[in-house]
Amino acid sequence: MVSPKFFAGVDWSEHLNDLAVVDRSGEVIASTRFEATPAGVRDALAVLSGLRTSHTFSRRSVPVAIEASRGLLVNALRRHSQTVIPIHPSTVARYRGRLNPGNRKKSDAGDAALLANILRTDGHAHRPLHTNSEEADAVGALTRAQLRASRTRQYHYLQLRSQLRAVHPAAVTAWGHLDGRLVRPEAREVIALAPSSGQAARLTRRQIRAALDRAGRTRLLDSETDRLFTLFREPVLRNPPAVEDALGQEVLATLRLLGEACLSVDELTSAAGELFSQHPQSRIYLSFPGVGLLTGARLLSELGDDPTRFATAKGLAAYAGARPFTWASGTSRTVLHRRVAANKRLAAYGHYWAFTSLTKSPQCRAHYDKRRAAGDRHNAALRRLFGKLLASLHHCLLHDELFDPEAAWPRPPGPA
Repeated sequence: MVSPKFFAGVDWSEHLNDLAVVDRSGEVIASTRFEATPAGVRDALAVLSGLRTSHTFSRRSVPVAIEASRGLLVNALRRHSQTVIPIHPSTVARYRGRLNPGNRKKSDAGDAALLANILRTDGHAHRPLHTNSEEADAVGALTRAQLRASRTRQYHYLQLRSQLRAVHPAAVTAWGHLDGRLVRPEAREVIALAPSSGQAARLTRRQIRAALDRAGRTRLLDSETDRLFTLFREPVLRNPPAVEDALGQEVLATLRLLGEACLSVDELTSAAGELFSQHPQSRIYLSFPGVGLLTGARLLSELGDDPTRFATAKGLAAYAGARPFTWASGTSRTVLHRRVAANKRLAAYGHYWAFTSLTKSPQCRAHYDKRRAAGDRHNAALRRLFGKLLASLHHCLLHDELFDPEAAWPRPPGPA
């Protein structure tokens, strides 16, 4: 592969962006500041086009380093077929300290030149941004939004639980034995009707049953009504009436936020699953045990659909944190869990996927039990299983095949 003659770096910000271009000697030969607008991007690309040294030169041969992997500016550069190489900000900070350890001075123009020089000296150690299809990028945007909404819902749930402990402790335990707990529609409906212990104690059976009916419950309405009616009338510690009313208003405000968060999660989950099901690779993901619409969408969003991104299954497993990390120094050699140099979202999805597959596939369960018998702890055994599933997924995506458990776990040959 022919080494580029020029290297570019972009230090981006909210309004103005700095571009610097260096040659093979590290000399800054061009620089400019441009806005994050279509006209500004054209001006920056014009600077790269002005570097023409021969009739065979193309600005597309100039790699551009930037401290971002997504965003409007990155998308604009890629739409113009420019090679974009993302570099983590912590990596840039270490390069800055290597050049001048005692000087912490920072400037936008200097960082742009620093990014360009990183490509000049260590460009072989940094990979260009992979190219996904528009459908895969859309699935990724929805799944990341769904994850943020889920975290927001969890935050409001914990906030509501903390508030109820101070004003309505019976509500904290009323649905503790059921999935979802306070996030359940019936729980939110009853709490909205009576956010404090005093109001809950005055509820009638008819009011409780009507609230359960509005929440969509259809089974065992009478027994559930009697259970809540009895529970809310048990004596508990109470605040003064005025304080209890004030705390009840706070509970209602948090309950509204929790309801909006639950609605957002449901909408984004449905949209992500629907869009994922339209992707050509969805049938491959769904053929694996323990993979549903949401899990498949999350896996696709982190892995992408660029067939050249992962050359080997080992590289994919290392990216997902499913392969161990070896630390060797002198005579010491330690094998550790790969934590930093891995995609944390993908590692979390893989843990859930492997755990779910235990009840969906006897081969997955047998592999997990085998690792546990060998001395692995629960999480380590799940990582091993996740790595095994990733190897099969890499093969299936590469050859456009559905998952075959007999091929993934071939039976040992029997006696002749």
